[in-house]
This record gives sequence, C-alpha cells and structure tokens, in this order.
Amino acid sequence: MERNLLRLACIQLLPKPSKRETYAHIRELVDTVPEGTDLVMLPEMWNGPYDAKRFPDFAEPDGGPSRQFLSALAKEKRVYLCGGSIAEREGDRVYNTAYVFDPDGTCIAKHRKMHLFDIDVKGGQRFFESDTLSPGDSVTVFDTPFGRIGLCICYDLRFPELSRLMTDAGARILLVPAAFNMTTGPAHWELLFRCRAVDNQVFTVGTAPARDETASYRSWGHSIVCSPWGEVLAEADEKECVLFAALDLALVDRVRNEIPVLRQRRTDVYTIRRTQ
Repeated sequence: MERNLLRLACIQLLPKPSKRETYAHIRELVDTVPEGTDLVMLPEMWNGPYDAKRFPDFAEPDGGPSRQFLSALAKEKRVYLCGGSIAEREGDRVYNTAYVFDPDGTCIAKHRKMHLFDIDVKGGQRFFESDTLSPGDSVTVFDTPFGRIGLCICYDLRFPELSRLMTDAGARILLVPAAFNMTTGPAHWELLFRCRAVDNQVFTVGTAPARDETASYRSWGHSIVCSPWGEVLAEADEKECVLFAALDLALVDRVRNEIPVLRQRRTDVYTIRRTQ
C-alpha cells in the first residue's frame, strides 16, 4: 500500500572549492535534517563549478567517488536520496547525470540530462552546454513506497512533452535538480514549476545551488516545491539553506478527480501530421 505523506528536504548547497570539502559540507547539512525525513534532494552539478568549459575536468566515471559518497550517505541516513546531478564521463563523452538511491544505498534511478542548455539571450545569459556535454535519451521514473516519481534535470523542465511522458508513466512527483541563472530565474523559475505542476497534476520539486556572487555562472537559487493545484508550498531565497516540505500525495488523486484533464485529453486528434 502506498504511503500518502512524503517529508522531503531540499539542500540548497553552496559548493566548496574541492570535492572532499563539498562531501563534508553536504554531510553537515544533511545532519541537520530531522529524523523521519523520507527524501533528501541535492542541486544540479554540485561536485564542481557550473562552467561548461570545466565540466570535463571534474567528470567522473559511473561508480566514481561522488556516486559512492551518495550511496553511502543514503544508507547511513536511511533516506531516499536524489543526489542532484554531477558530471559523468563515459568514454569520450560527458553527461550531466542525476542518481537516486534508496535507504539501502542502492541506485534505483539514473537520468542523463536530455535537453542541453544552449542559450544566447540578448543582454542576458549566454551559455552552451553542448560545447562539452552530450545529451541523454531516456525518460526516467522510479518506484517508491510513495508511488512513482519522475526525474529530470533543469532545462528538461522547459519541454512539456517530457513531463507528460513521466506523468503517463505514473509519476505523482517530479524531481528537478536545477540551476537557473540570473536571467532565466527571475523570469521563468516559479512559472515553470507551477505550470508543470498544473499541467500534469503532480507535485514539482526544484532544488538549486545557493548563489555564489563570485562565480561566473550565478545561480538564482530559490529551491521550490509546488502542489498539483499550482500552489507554492515552500520556496527558499538565494542563500544556502535546507528547505523542508511535507507532500500529501492524496492531493494528487483529489485534484485529478475534481478536474480530470488527464482523462479528458483528445489523444485521437493530437497526432502531429507532418507534410513532405
């Protein structure tokens, strides 16, 4: 039987200069999480600077020290751990990869960012992940005692097709490690998390790095939790913190019954017909 109350903690982390220091700091922050927390979540690309040119420098093979650290931490704290994302190397390719571990430390989900963040906003941010990263190609959902959960990374959230595919696969919560910047964050961060929550009648959870004013890429921060009704249940500011929320998963079924948009879709006419 599925459990209807999920207590989560989002670690809005300010990474340290080295991986070893960052591991120790994550452990310090997780130690502040109350007993009884079910799921702990880290931000995007926490094990090195958010700098496209440097991603290959701190990328690790699958099973490397950052993954080992996350697995051991989940087992030690007896929590589900969404390990944010890290730079992962496979052969000559580097991916932005998120892992999820169960309370035994077993990896139960792995997602490689599908949509690479290549933008050039006039008067704002210019950033090209594709200079060093390769895209993943999998829709990622995983099972827990709280039901099925979907996982994607940052820019993936802008593509409604992916959120809908996770929802169609049974997800009631979407976890999104993310690092919006000072151009896209103020404009679109809250808007996108609320939209995807309402579109799919799911909880959406975004966990971001804290803002480092000295970094070349400054995170918007503002880790967020939204309900299937589109309400913001909790939101941080830009500083390092641990954001807590309790998700009443019975709300997913209630909202879907009251406004049954998922059942009322006209899939018989939604097919896109391409002309030659």
